Amino acid sequence: MVINIDENMNFQMLNKRIRDAVDKETVLNGCIGQRYIGTGVSDKKIVINGTPGNALGAYLNGGEIYVYANAQDATGDTMNSGTIVIHGNAGDATGYAMRGGKIYVHGNTGYRAGIHMKAYMEYKPVIVIGGRAGSFLGEYQAGGIIVVLGQNDDGLPIINNFCGTGMHGGKIYLRCKSLPHRIPSQVRAEKLCGNKDAELIGIIDDYCKYFDDMNADHLLDADYFVLTPNSENPYKRMYTDN
Repeated sequence: MVINIDENMNFQMLNKRIRDAVDKETVLNGCIGQRYIGTGVSDKKIVINGTPGNALGAYLNGGEIYVYANAQDATGDTMNSGTIVIHGNAGDATGYAMRGGKIYVHGNTGYRAGIHMKAYMEYKPVIVIGGRAGSFLGEYQAGGIIVVLGQNDDGLPIINNFCGTGMHGGKIYLRCKSLPHRIPSQVRAEKLCGNKDAELIGIIDDYCKYFDDMNADHLLDADYFVLTPNSENPYKRMYTDN
């Protein structure tokens, strides 16, 4: 099904048409900030030509969403499973509290990507960011994996301040030659070569399938830092007297 969105179609009307559609695939043309697209979708594919609004794919439960432009804030909010692919940039709080599934961003993300990510049993959420991430990346991260590839030509650092603040689970991979500044002491950083880490290899291979201009061998033939919680200096000490 194809929906050509006009200025009179608000998010409620649009989402009702998507939910009621018999077709497994829906193509949206002319998207202009409608919120909550794909909320709770479990068995449909949504292709978006335009810019979706906040909470794209919230509570996604196995569906697929492809965006051929930028996305706004809270993409993949509390998603359980499925895939979201952004061919542009994503806003703040990308992957907020996601519990499973994968979010692949070609460009940059704003502040607090991966905040409150968590993992449970076989569910391990993944966010891959092709460009850079804003401040508070992985804030309060409890599980899952975040990868930042830093594919920018302007020389700016691939992350901003306070990466991993409150982190108590999961991993963050940063593709860079030297560790960016202001990594909290409660986070452990280990340098590694990308093509020596089996978990990272699988994630990058999957990511590159969605973007024609990304080459897995090139991305993996580089230095990475992997950030994990520092068990010798945990955040618990900052919040309790024990």
